[in-house]
Amino acid sequence: MTIPTGCMFTHIIRGEGKRITYQNAGVDCGFVGALNSGFCNWRIDFTYADTDSKTYRTSRGKMHTECEIHPMRDNAPQTLPRYGKACAHLNINGVRRVSQCHHITK
Repeated sequence: MTIPTGCMFTHIIRGEGKRITYQNAGVDCGFVGALNSGFCNWRIDFTYADTDSKTYRTSRGKMHTECEIHPMRDNAPQTLPRYGKACAHLNINGVRRVSQCHHITK
């Protein structure tokens, strides 16, 4: 399964330096994409990696068995221990389907 035409996976981070004050990820569908049957058995995970791309923290989302057209998840504010990248991953039926990352730098 891919993200249907007319949909996009978004990942938003707000903050400064290693401090994340807001983080959200989800699928936004419009026009023909909004007509699909939705995403079933989905989960959104957040991962954090250092500058060598070694993942040091994972925030695993809840598995949602219901079907939703706009799956979405927020994550709690936090301060990261190191610079690197923060990523959001959409999993469907236990398989990672799409990811989006932001580099966290000085």
